[in-house]
Amino acid sequence: MVQQTFDEASAVLGYDLWSLCQQGPESELGATEKTQPAMLAAGVATWRAWLQHGGPMPIAMAGHSLGEYTALVCSQALDFRVAVDLVRFRGQAMQRAVPLGEGAMAAVLGLDDAELAAACRRRLRAGGRAGELQRAGQVVIAGTPQRSHAQSRPRKRAARNAPWRFLSACHLTAA
Repeated sequence: MVQQTFDEASAVLGYDLWSLCQQGPESELGATEKTQPAMLAAGVATWRAWLQHGGPMPIAMAGHSLGEYTALVCSQALDFRVAVDLVRFRGQAMQRAVPLGEGAMAAVLGLDDAELAAACRRRLRAGGRAGELQRAGQVVIAGTPQRSHAQSRPRKRAARNAPWRFLSACHLTAA
């Protein structure tokens, strides 16, 4: 089921997505225009495997950002092939907005709201941006790869940094 899902995506994309995910190169897979179809295919493949093994149908589905496309496909509101083409276009548009190697993102986890607000203020003074507050205690920061990495270092032991390996800052808004 997993291979079949990746084969279906590959037919839309015109390249072997499974091979790219399994063998790289990582620098190519890290380009958001290729990462996004890969993540969609992985999510849909997981869903299909879940169903194939007798997993129950949920009452509702939802997703965040790219995950919205997976939820739409899995709830049968959007055809998988159409979604693959859409997320490829989405990734290309994001890549054009922030060229390869010029943007990076990281999630900072485990700080309370006051500490998170202070970290965002420091981030802004350092020339970066706080991308979005995703939930209590988690914010996505974005900027240049060097600044995002440096600014995302947790200041407390309870906090942790989760850098994302995209080569483009997908959640970074234009200046």
